Amino acid sequence: MASASHRRPLRKRRTALVWAVAVAAVGLLVSLVIVLRPGGEPDTVRTAAGTAAGAGPSASPATRRPTPAPKPSTASPTPRRTPAAAASATTPPARPAPAATRSSAPRPASGAAPLAGRIKPGTTYDGVATHYDAKDGDGACLYGPSPDLMVAAMNHTDYETSRACGAYILVRAASGASVTVRITNECPLPCAPGQLDLSKEAFAKLAGLSAGRIPITWSLLSPSTSDTVSIRYKTGSSPHWCGIQALGHRNPLARLEVRTGSGWSRLTRTEYNYFLSPDGTGCGGSLRLTDIYGEQLTVDGIAVRPDTVQPTRVQFTRR
Repeated sequence: MASASHRRPLRKRRTALVWAVAVAAVGLLVSLVIVLRPGGEPDTVRTAAGTAAGAGPSASPATRRPTPAPKPSTASPTPRRTPAAAASATTPPARPAPAATRSSAPRPASGAAPLAGRIKPGTTYDGVATHYDAKDGDGACLYGPSPDLMVAAMNHTDYETSRACGAYILVRAASGASVTVRITNECPLPCAPGQLDLSKEAFAKLAGLSAGRIPITWSLLSPSTSDTVSIRYKTGSSPHWCGIQALGHRNPLARLEVRTGSGWSRLTRTEYNYFLSPDGTGCGGSLRLTDIYGEQLTVDGIAVRPDTVQPTRVQFTRR
């Protein structure tokens, strides 16, 4: 029979084994708790998975520093504004709202104008202004009387066989004064390129009539208007021969065409601002008007009524 002194070491070994098993069991239990908590896996596992998937490196929860709260001046749910937009929190958008905020004053025309002649939008021209007695405002363009007499005669070169007829021009003097006129006449030679012969009423907006001749700059406009384009047949027009004129167009007119059985036929423009159909082609039929920007307006139902202004329902777009 073994003595008590020989059994003690065996009891100590059993005690150590029990503790080892207990520690292992506690470790296993803790691991199960971590795995089964919300999120499905420990942070170290999720971090490794994110990195493997291409995510950027991330600190573990134990070492991640809390992100400081944003300062009140920079915290905002709206997107960051560009420097131009941030200049003023109350600045309205650059694009004007429909008619409610659009100014009625003419503004310089802009944009490509593939059918423009010598006078092009977005260009400022140097010249001189003189004045003449415009009487009722009628002139070489044969528009008839002008109600406000804010009219001008374009020099022969820039008149371009009546291509300038109906154009709205903003004229500026060296003093800063300005006036808007409509081209209704031609200033024959020796009027030089760039020169405008203004009605006395328009010239007086820039300087005293005694000045006679002043330096100016001028540019093309595409004004605001509530009027629509009108059509007029020339005296003597019939289904066999006709001259056709467009009036009240916002932008300079580049072409006038008549409809034929095979499509559209372009008519020749005269120095007196009528488009002629010498054989009667298209007289009394559909018309197509094209401005210098290439915009086209189609007009139907305009009968051959000589010397009668017939309004339409169309107008070119403001540029």
